[in-house]
Amino acid sequence: MNIGEIARRSGVARSTVSYALSGKRPVSEETRRRIQAVIDELGYRPNAVAKALKEGRTHTIGLVIPPASRRLTDMQLGFVASVVDAAARADLDVLLSPSGGEHDRSFERVISGKRVDGVIVMEIRLEDERVARLRQARLPFVGIGRTRHPEDMSWVDIDYEKLIANCVHHLADLGHRRIALVNRSAELVAAGYGPGYRAQMGFTRAVAERGLHGVETCCADDINSGGACVERLLEEHPGVTAIATVNEAATPGVYRALTHAGLVVPRDFSIAGVAAGQLAENLHPPLTAADVPADELGAQAVEMLIQRIADPATPHGHVLVAPPISLRGTTGPARLPDPLA
Repeated sequence: MNIGEIARRSGVARSTVSYALSGKRPVSEETRRRIQAVIDELGYRPNAVAKALKEGRTHTIGLVIPPASRRLTDMQLGFVASVVDAAARADLDVLLSPSGGEHDRSFERVISGKRVDGVIVMEIRLEDERVARLRQARLPFVGIGRTRHPEDMSWVDIDYEKLIANCVHHLADLGHRRIALVNRSAELVAAGYGPGYRAQMGFTRAVAERGLHGVETCCADDINSGGACVERLLEEHPGVTAIATVNEAATPGVYRALTHAGLVVPRDFSIAGVAAGQLAENLHPPLTAADVPADELGAQAVEMLIQRIADPATPHGHVLVAPPISLRGTTGPARLPDPLA
């Protein structure tokens, strides 16, 4: 039995039941009695979440996002939207806080100012100072992403290593022997950015397993950089016939550069990657990709955080997802036999 069923039987909104349980906002005595009668009839016992809310918390969680000066990718926006939506369903507010550089002051205010009951942190690095600071502050938190030692925190993440390896194997099965990885920016990869590092690991492993010629390149998160990156790639490695990528923001530029080079996708060149499903479907042709379920992962991160707020002794939760590759319009057989085949 849950709050939704109580609301339905009481003839009130879910939020009204939540307010009656938490005392966050006033509810008329008549409505409160009606809700209580349904609770008594059903034998409902408020869960740990309702108990925590009743203890006078801020009813607000923090969401730490990349710096405000950086345009969020479709995937990042998906995570933000899903966290906000899941928090709203739990009757919680969300305080957005950028981090990195001068924005770290905002992050510190969130932690030390008792503004939130817990924090969700995005864009985790292998060695992440924000994670260390949250542990030090003993503030409940969950990562969208994981550090080098993931057993010490709660997190949800995408298995970039496995997904990029899957992309390479898919391309190799189509006969491609010279494949390039278009990763995130060199700065992010050098700083130990989790998705970039793990994509690199998966690419290296799969290329070795299939006996392929692999080329790795980094690219900033924008269309122009994607175009420039592929122009250099084609000039320096003319035998490359396929790309695997985790850089969704640069992907439209990849398309543009291939078109300018007179290459038709997928007849002459194939692309596979990891991306937000909506972006992948809206590209022309639609991108063959492992579609990231940002809505599900964001909701799971909120659920984990609520449980940790209610009971800090709750064992750490770990969710690692590896969605299948959705075959669309950007991968096809290698057009010409390669001497390495």
